[in-house]
Amino acid sequence: MNEFFQFSLEHSDNSTSARVGSFSTPHGNIQTPTFMPVGTHATVKALTSEQLESLEAQVVLANTYHLYLRPGAELIQRAGGLHRFMNWKHPILTDSGGFQIFSLADTLKLDDGGVSFRSIIDGSQHRWSPEDNMRVQNQLGADIIMQLDQCPPYPAEHAFVQTAVQRSADWARRCLAAHQNPKQTLFAIVQGGLFTDLRKESIKRLLDVDETSLLRAKRFGGFGIGGYSVGEPHDLMYESLATIITALPANRPRYLMGVGNPTSLIKAVALGVDLFDCVLPTRTARMGSAFSSEGRLNLRNARFAEDLDPLDAHCNCPTCQSYSRAYLRHLIMSKEILASTLLSIHNLHYLIDLMRQVRQAAAEDRLAAFIQEWDNSEAAQDF
Repeated sequence: MNEFFQFSLEHSDNSTSARVGSFSTPHGNIQTPTFMPVGTHATVKALTSEQLESLEAQVVLANTYHLYLRPGAELIQRAGGLHRFMNWKHPILTDSGGFQIFSLADTLKLDDGGVSFRSIIDGSQHRWSPEDNMRVQNQLGADIIMQLDQCPPYPAEHAFVQTAVQRSADWARRCLAAHQNPKQTLFAIVQGGLFTDLRKESIKRLLDVDETSLLRAKRFGGFGIGGYSVGEPHDLMYESLATIITALPANRPRYLMGVGNPTSLIKAVALGVDLFDCVLPTRTARMGSAFSSEGRLNLRNARFAEDLDPLDAHCNCPTCQSYSRAYLRHLIMSKEILASTLLSIHNLHYLIDLMRQVRQAAAEDRLAAFIQEWDNSEAAQDF
């Protein structure tokens, strides 16, 4: 295994399948479970790196597809890699960009060799093989990089999803062979939609790749779980996750991709997931909505126009400590940029702090009671 990346399982909650762990990287340890803010274009929208640090964000994401198109991986490499380019001293994860490419299905051509696609910026044609994708992510220099995979939509026919599972496993093999930087670790991605047999097939194929790669000189550092949160009901996601999560290795991180609903985070941790990411907290902030102990608050609502109370009386984030609901609504209605900043600070703090509470509950073998309390709370009714 890679000396720079070690996952230590510190405790297993005795009331659920939750895990408390630590994942070492060249830019610091990641305490799990945790939520990772999304910085698609090498920035978490509306926030500085210093503000993210003050929120105790442990790791942020950037997106290979968008950064490849602009400003270009070569420029970022010349700048010293993503960490220097965006002034972030802590761990970074880059998504391969596969989800973004496949969400633009009308502009791509897909085959076993790779994917051809048009730029959303200028319409130019591009071609990526798994090897090309690894080259780009090696240039970007994130600590954790993701394989190029095929993410099927929901709903999709069994035969279509099976092809995506087979192709993704083959691409995982090629990505692992092409990946060259020992200071980066590669995560494989499990696909299979809501088909239990295909999820299990995907895991088996990836484990076969992992166990036979170059006499174990190179292994996957962890496993992403993709293809959820693409339109399926939450209950079906939990049911599907529960049937496959234990098939993944216990000695490596499990990363549920694109999930950021508070209830989903808590319940997925209870099933054994370690890492999460989603644009939800910052996107809803830009729309004028805030997570809170009362549920989701739409601050455009007229009832907040003269409300001088804090955004959330139970929150100690900088926004709640300094600004009223009336002021925040005024910023939103005036289309002031500061509204996005203050609400993003709050929403990210909310999720990061929620995961801190979940981690503590799991460490003390009381996560089941925590979940029951959450399910009965006012906040849970909106999530």
